[in-house]
Amino acid sequence: MEKNVNYMRRSMVWRYRWKEEALAFCVLLGFTFFINSAVKMRGLYAEDLYRWSLFADGSFMEYVFPIGGTDFRVLFNFVSYLEYFFAGPNLNWFVPINIIVNGMIGYTLYRIARRLSDSGLIGFVCALLYLVSRMSYFQIARVYGMMESLALWAAIGVLYYLYRYLNEEESADGCYRIACVLYFANCFIHERYMALLPLFFLALLLRSEKKPVKWLIPAVLFLLAALIRFAATGRLLPAAEDGSGTAAFAVGQAAVLGFRQFLCLLGIDLGNIDVCPMPWEYASRWMRLLVTVQDLLILSLVVLFILAVIRGKKHRAEYLRNAALFVFFIVLCIAASSVSASLSMQWIYVSMAAFLLFLAYMCGAVSHRHRTEPSAAVRERIRHNRSHIVSLVLILLYGMLAFLSETGRRAHYDELPSRSLQKAANSLADETWGKYGSGLFGKKIYLLKNSYGMSRFDADTFFRTFDTERKAKGTEVIFADSIREFGLVSNNMLILREDPATGTYQDITAMVRELKCEPVRGYYSDGWMDENACIRVMAGSTGRIDLELLYPGTVVGGETMTIRMDGEETETVDITQNILYASLQTRPYRTVQLEFENNFYLEEEQERRGEDRLSLIVNITAD
Repeated sequence: MEKNVNYMRRSMVWRYRWKEEALAFCVLLGFTFFINSAVKMRGLYAEDLYRWSLFADGSFMEYVFPIGGTDFRVLFNFVSYLEYFFAGPNLNWFVPINIIVNGMIGYTLYRIARRLSDSGLIGFVCALLYLVSRMSYFQIARVYGMMESLALWAAIGVLYYLYRYLNEEESADGCYRIACVLYFANCFIHERYMALLPLFFLALLLRSEKKPVKWLIPAVLFLLAALIRFAATGRLLPAAEDGSGTAAFAVGQAAVLGFRQFLCLLGIDLGNIDVCPMPWEYASRWMRLLVTVQDLLILSLVVLFILAVIRGKKHRAEYLRNAALFVFFIVLCIAASSVSASLSMQWIYVSMAAFLLFLAYMCGAVSHRHRTEPSAAVRERIRHNRSHIVSLVLILLYGMLAFLSETGRRAHYDELPSRSLQKAANSLADETWGKYGSGLFGKKIYLLKNSYGMSRFDADTFFRTFDTERKAKGTEVIFADSIREFGLVSNNMLILREDPATGTYQDITAMVRELKCEPVRGYYSDGWMDENACIRVMAGSTGRIDLELLYPGTVVGGETMTIRMDGEETETVDITQNILYASLQTRPYRTVQLEFENNFYLEEEQERRGEDRLSLIVNITAD
């Protein structure tokens, strides 16, 4: 009977907890979609486009297991291959995929922070702050951002399971093994996280581990990953973030970048406009005030934690041990991201996630809620624990202010060069594929000016991404400085110009077509001409205007076409066969008015588009 009662009690708890967890996950995922609703990806550029070309032009093995390159990120390669494969030409799927993955990471942080603080509210605050962070733009807005997301997920997993290894007896060995597996996997998501090796040694040292095999496992995994990388890339150690060797940067420079990353965790971005949504020097007074108050709240929480360490003699060693684990993890992540010539916000995202978890742990330590399941009586005492209430108020106030500051910086995302490039790619996709669909393929696409700096490779690859066959056969991108560089606009041409004021493209095909060849009367876009017609034509660089005359009827003799240029009779063409050619000469780039008088019409053609009857088809070129 007692067993049945206990079983029913556990079953009811599980059902309640399941509903609670499902609700938390749905809320966090919905919030992730909401906060990133402005992020769009309708065209690929830069690294995303390059990787797509590798996917389209190579085999699965060549893409996932690249030999001879600078990196060997096989797990990320596998995931991105699946992304490209399943998305196909639906490029707008990439952002929702990235949002879902980041939402799942946010839910993971919620679970971990909840366990560290034994407070669902604190866990929820930490998850929301992670999701709203200004550092998430790369993970959401780029296909390549999946690499940073997966690496962050695995790195936080290493930290969490090493924390459990330090604090749990029964499951310590299992947690340590999971941390090792995640570490080895992360070496092949992003080699930067090979730098987490010393974290294992710190955990072993703090636990006074005496089994040699546990000391050997992470070292062996590190060496194995390095040897695999060497066999594939010719490098034992990872390259710097800009592709240079890791030894290329001075210690002083790395220290400066590391210090700047630490300040970023506190909301002070000393980076330049290329990587920060709102650098500190451009921040408004209210933004600086928000960040300053945030930091004072964090300082207050740290003071409470230090007091808890001083007063809690029974748990002092535990507090210091766990704090050392969190701090060392953040230091290692910052150090691994400092071996570079510059700083990017996405590299600090994992440090920010760990920072939030550390805050959750400090809240739990202040109120002793991080311990294993306390009894009901202990929980009741906790509710009235003054330190617990103060820590809860501090973290809630910090969460509110950080939420405001992060959303404020998100409003400046469009100032980032990467977002400007994505905006241009989206606009180019909208003005071509969005308007013409598969009718785009086979056309000559003229891009005027190219001040956005599109490379020849990007131009040749961009439109292939919309083709299910990945070829875009016959499609050609031509860079031009002026509309004078090409002749009259034919049906297989598209003309786009840049609008630097908005960072977009404009489809001006119709406007240029009329500018080059404007029908006044009796001439139509498909080339048909009435008995009497008038058009204005812009000559090309040679001043020569060529006419191709197609008469689909029966030539009986006596059919003539009289052509007047600017009111003066220029030429009379006798229609002696179904296809004829004629040429007119004027000054280069001059716009002339041509009038046509035909003494015949096509009797078989019953359609009448204007006042006169259709006569013949005239194709005009003026190169």
